[in-house]
Amino acid sequence: MPISNSYYDFNLSESCHDRGTKHLRTSPQPFPTKKETLLLCMKLRYPYYLPAFHFPGTQTHRIFPFMKPLKNKCDGVSCFLCSRCLKDWIPSIDANKTCIQFKKGELLFREGDPVTGIYFVFSGTVKVHKKWGEDKELIVRFAKGGDIVGHRGLGKDMHYPIAATALEMVKVCFIPLDFFWTTIKVNQHFTEKLLLFYAEELQESERNMRNLAHMQVKGRIAYSLLLLKDKFGLDKEGVLHIELSKQDFASYIGAAYETVFRIMNELADEKIIKATGRKITIYDPGKLSLLIQP
Repeated sequence: MPISNSYYDFNLSESCHDRGTKHLRTSPQPFPTKKETLLLCMKLRYPYYLPAFHFPGTQTHRIFPFMKPLKNKCDGVSCFLCSRCLKDWIPSIDANKTCIQFKKGELLFREGDPVTGIYFVFSGTVKVHKKWGEDKELIVRFAKGGDIVGHRGLGKDMHYPIAATALEMVKVCFIPLDFFWTTIKVNQHFTEKLLLFYAEELQESERNMRNLAHMQVKGRIAYSLLLLKDKFGLDKEGVLHIELSKQDFASYIGAAYETVFRIMNELADEKIIKATGRKITIYDPGKLSLLIQP
């Protein structure tokens, strides 16, 4: 039975749990039909699109077999994808995306998994990390609402070179890979913004590599705190709008936990910052800037 006119979720019945049997139920939330979507593609002069999400058992279904799609979807404005696509393309996005909620500590995907699609975050915070040695990890970046996760897997290998974990309750829109490629071909503005996003990420990665090689740990801590301030902002009391464990912060710095803990205590003694549990308060951004001067 085609699913083009229904909104589906999956449940696992207790009696069939051991066998892993999936049970499908529908609720009356209309999606554009396959015919309507194809007509839209012809209108946009791209008649070669065949929707990936119109048939049960497709790749999208196998990715999240036991997760319920969210009733409250993204607003279509803050999302990186929806806000940069043609208005006429939004119904096709709605028909192909899967809105999913991840609890704190849950993996969106693992390092080495085959690329199945792209994740557009519309609320919550995600850490993007990779293995560093046998028992350590390096946090590459943090993603928040309006960011993209999973795009680093695109290329010849088509496997995620990093993992992504929810640091709090996270809501994302998952876009299957084939529909993502179609969207790139149809939406020029989205493609341009995506290229700029890649360029900015590459520049930041190069800066991080330079800092890791040439900057002392104290300077890297100051630099990372200023990056987090610019990305997540501060409240009225100077507290970062992101909560991090000291271990996660050390993984983001690329230094030993003990070293980071000691230097942060020194900065706290100098009344530059304050670290209480998972909360970091920045009292004097100007002094942090001085620490990263060559």
